[in-house]
Amino acid sequence: MIIAVASGKGGVGKTTVAVNLALANNGIIYDCDVEEPNANIFVKASLEKIEDVVLMNPVFDLNKCTFCKKCSEFCKYNAIAVLSSDILFFPELCSGCGGCKIVCPHDAISEGKRKIGEIYHGKGLIEIYQGLLNIGEARATPVISHLKNYIRKDGLSILDAPPGNGCPAIETMHHSDFVILVTEPTPFGLHDLKIAVEIVRKFGIPFGVVINRHGLGNQNVEKFCREEGIEILMKIPYKREIAEMYSKGIPLVSQKEWKKKFVELKEAI
Repeated sequence: MIIAVASGKGGVGKTTVAVNLALANNGIIYDCDVEEPNANIFVKASLEKIEDVVLMNPVFDLNKCTFCKKCSEFCKYNAIAVLSSDILFFPELCSGCGGCKIVCPHDAISEGKRKIGEIYHGKGLIEIYQGLLNIGEARATPVISHLKNYIRKDGLSILDAPPGNGCPAIETMHHSDFVILVTEPTPFGLHDLKIAVEIVRKFGIPFGVVINRHGLGNQNVEKFCREEGIEILMKIPYKREIAEMYSKGIPLVSQKEWKKKFVELKEAI
């Protein structure tokens, strides 16, 4: 079973839920927050690089090029600018689709490669796979896509999604069996939860909500869930001791009470 743990707003406890769910149920965690992965703070694995993530980048042969602009007209990301006698290429905008090479009528474009990230694997308290985007790179989605290639068909796979409701989060949730949306009872938490719910419903993926820091703020998140017929799977209270455990890298499931709750969370799904 593949469970993606996502959130609209960042900092609401998504990694807390993902890690503890995996630990309590002996799952494998996939840290898809490739810009700033931190699940291993709790898993405590010794990580080893297993793959470089590379994108195709065009290499232009100016001796063959007639500067016809077919490539720049094709590129929807504006990564190519054709001048009268030169070509400007902006690698940070390139998606690596290879379309420019296909449409070039003079075979003036060949495939080059550009490393944008890395995939790591290790085993600590549980098994973990982690993606890491290179500093300065903007394209997290290809790294997440490569990371998801390591998902196993058997057992329990927990995907810790990046924050937000953009392409990286959508790539993480795509093809999951279930999505847990983590939120908090604040106006910002509710605002981003509504967007996340809309996205998951468009995919047709079953989902439920976990409210972190319950007791903080107001009851509007619970009201929204009731009105929309969304199941609230768990409420994690707003307590200092929980925050202290998190700050020390101690999983909640180190306490029997919480381990039981996260086992029940998996059973509810």
